[in-house]
Amino acid sequence: MDNSVEQITQPVAKEAPISLSGGQILLEAFLQEGVKTIFGYPGGAIMPIYDALYDYTDRLEHILVRHEQGAIHAAQGYARVSGKTGIVFATSGPGATNLVTGLADAQIDSTPLVCITGQVFAHLLGTDAFQETDVINITMPVTKWNYQVTDAEELVEVLAKAFYIAASGRPGPVLIDITKNAQLQKVDFYGYKKCSFIRSYRPYPPVKQDKIAEAAELINNAKRPFVVFGQGVILGGAEAEFKAFIEKAGLPSAWTILGMSAIPTNHPLGVGMVGMHGNYGPNLLTNECDVLIAIGMRFDDRVTGRLDQYASQTKIIHMDIDAAEINKNVKADVPLLGDCKTILPSLTELVDKKTHEEWHNKFKECYEKEVNKVIHNEVYPTDEVLTMGEVIRLINELTEGNAILVTDVGQHQMVTCRYAEYNHSKSNVTSGGLGTMGFALPAAIGASYGDPTRPTIAIIGDGGIQMTIQELGTIMQFKPNVKIVILNNCFLGMVRQWQQLFHEKRYSFVDIQSPDFVMVAKGYGILGQSVSKREGLKSALEEMLNNDGSYLLEVMVGKENNVFPMVPQGKSVSGIVLSREEM
Repeated sequence: MDNSVEQITQPVAKEAPISLSGGQILLEAFLQEGVKTIFGYPGGAIMPIYDALYDYTDRLEHILVRHEQGAIHAAQGYARVSGKTGIVFATSGPGATNLVTGLADAQIDSTPLVCITGQVFAHLLGTDAFQETDVINITMPVTKWNYQVTDAEELVEVLAKAFYIAASGRPGPVLIDITKNAQLQKVDFYGYKKCSFIRSYRPYPPVKQDKIAEAAELINNAKRPFVVFGQGVILGGAEAEFKAFIEKAGLPSAWTILGMSAIPTNHPLGVGMVGMHGNYGPNLLTNECDVLIAIGMRFDDRVTGRLDQYASQTKIIHMDIDAAEINKNVKADVPLLGDCKTILPSLTELVDKKTHEEWHNKFKECYEKEVNKVIHNEVYPTDEVLTMGEVIRLINELTEGNAILVTDVGQHQMVTCRYAEYNHSKSNVTSGGLGTMGFALPAAIGASYGDPTRPTIAIIGDGGIQMTIQELGTIMQFKPNVKIVILNNCFLGMVRQWQQLFHEKRYSFVDIQSPDFVMVAKGYGILGQSVSKREGLKSALEEMLNNDGSYLLEVMVGKENNVFPMVPQGKSVSGIVLSREEM
């Protein structure tokens, strides 16, 4: 989307205007949009907005992070758990460029954000002024929309548009760059009205009923139908509609890494996770189904493996709100373009009630094989070395599947997504498409604000925690209730696994040294302990969960444990292996 998007909605008029600065107008807009929490870091070019914020602290909560990347990841965690738009403040130059990783992460994972960056005075643009960068061109590829405001008269219209674009259709990040003069400038404020229509922007494409009928016919005639669902179900608020659909048609259903928790993980029709380290059955049987129903997912390469050998035997129904995803990677026999919350009830009406018992048994057989060869040894190990899987099993038992788990990127992420149990939607928060190390700690802070009624647990590797460890300072100051579990294998584990399996065990710069994490946490006033023996693990987890505030628990796990099953690079999903010996 470019900057030419034209808005029709105009601000609602009051009887008499009031004179407000651009900074004050911004905050008034936030209040009207229902914003409660802002994650940010001040600086020179955004100082007028922070000056205005001084008078709004009774209505707007601002969380001072320790790095702008921490701000945007926190806003992502907040958005993913709350279902609302996350808000970020950053200054110009390095402040703005420090948001780029988070913007790219939010863009590929469809997370709604409104990011406000300060900019130098308008008359200094293009002069290489102090802390000036061309943030619009830098962030254009990683935002759903961006815009630079140089005149406060534009603010009401632009901000209304920003919130609408960020949250509607396929959500995404929006960045508004505001020059310092526009923040200071006083203009007549006539009130604020939310935007609900933009002439050249169609976030909800019209649904074609004939395609729904065509999809229903394929499903009704299928002997081996299979559903793969992604985060689109959660983003569309269609969990109930999706559940009704699969239950009526008796459809075995697998989730992508971001689709996880849309249905409870123990749902009888849930067959596990697809993807490189997903479950054995859903990967293997993708190439045996006769109708594949993809809902709110984008056929990422980690899901498909070799595209030329992916589901070539089947008819494919692809339901997505974003037309750009249809036929992008995998050709759809029946494209269902539109909002899944709208499409699913119509499709459910047309499908026959079935059980597909024989087909389900194939998934059960695959799962039993996976339990015997992988799962049992990972979650109930018999040797002395602690495993990541047994940590997740104990967390499941102690939280009864009601916690929000925020993972970083690496082996611990794959293990958590394989073995975590969830009863509620919006419980699995992770960096999916971009795979951003350093994501979990700040995202967990944001998640704890997004839903303070449930425990938030950040599960992080010893590499990822050191990328954003300074956000312990945010926890120290604002005291969110975040439990931090570091699964420490003294390696950059996922890279090490690949070097072992595909590079003849040439461990090139993956042996990472770490500080005493418990002592570091203590320096920030956060309680913690380290565990290396099985007999102390459960009691340590109980102590962590029962602690009133934040807590850091380091668990020393096996150094060279690998994550299986695995679809080896360059192989098809049916080439999934259960052990190194099968490779």
